[in-house]
Amino acid sequence: MKIQLLIDSIVQQTTVLIAKLATAGGARSPLAHIANQVMVELASELESQGLSRKVTADMFGISLRSYRRRVQRMRESSSVRGRTLWEAVLEFVKQGSLVTRRQVFDRFCRDEEEHVRGILHDLVESGLLFCSGAGLDGVYRLATEQELKTIYELDGQSGLEELIWSIVFCRGPILRDRVAEIGALSEDALDKALRNLTETGRINVEQRDDGVYLFSDRFLIEQSDEKNWEASVYDHFHAVVRTICNRLEPGICDSRFRDSIGGSTYTFDVGPGHPHEKEVLSLLRDFRERCGGIRQRVSVYNQQHGLCDVGENVVVYIGQSVIPREKNSNGDDLCIEKERA
Repeated sequence: MKIQLLIDSIVQQTTVLIAKLATAGGARSPLAHIANQVMVELASELESQGLSRKVTADMFGISLRSYRRRVQRMRESSSVRGRTLWEAVLEFVKQGSLVTRRQVFDRFCRDEEEHVRGILHDLVESGLLFCSGAGLDGVYRLATEQELKTIYELDGQSGLEELIWSIVFCRGPILRDRVAEIGALSEDALDKALRNLTETGRINVEQRDDGVYLFSDRFLIEQSDEKNWEASVYDHFHAVVRTICNRLEPGICDSRFRDSIGGSTYTFDVGPGHPHEKEVLSLLRDFRERCGGIRQRVSVYNQQHGLCDVGENVVVYIGQSVIPREKNSNGDDLCIEKERA
């Protein structure tokens, strides 16, 4: 029961984060695919941990047959077998010079219209498609290679490269195709981003028997860089999740690291005139300065002596937020942060 309550609470907090990201900077990112994506990713992760499909189906509360059908339907378009809906829609538009929204909906009539509509919006937002007109008679066309190049050059500070770099650093070595899948990226967009990342030495590429792998041994977004916040958010979130998972699997590391794994949360109640207010508010700055110095010394040593084949990748994370509070009519403390059901 406690585990179920914990899971429900984490899901609730994750939805808060997703809602914030979807509306960041006035954006209205489509979310129609989220429910399907959650089930597919969760099913894949459960199976990767050694659970059989029968056990996984039981955990979802459905029969094995229904589970198989549902996962297969979510992983590929119902209208075009063997292709994801995102790929199938893009391929369909590619086939004509102009394609109406009505034609797209008719072609993918077996898929949920909300999902198709969301994918069309994503493709237009990413610059892969151009749209003109409204309603069912609105038309789409594929962006030309020159147009994609121009869009990429104009939007060079969008943070795509940094986000890919963050994903590769956190999850590498990772298959190139998996990066494209995670980011729903076109081959052209991924190729251009990887070209710059490899040329600048931020990402390394390795050809293996089962595909092309990407990996990186460093990741750094300057604190003053306010445009590439997406990569920082992913890096923060991944570090927190990895730390929690590490703590839940104590046997994964040598016993000598037992005191070096985990996290602590501290809440300080301070205010104007409090003798320790400045000390508390400077914790994040002090932590950054200390860790920056240690990281520099470690990097210098590694450059001079090289990395040994066996070692530890130590991830340290600190997050700090400030939530203003005020007194209510009864004189009780009241956090200004909105209450969430």
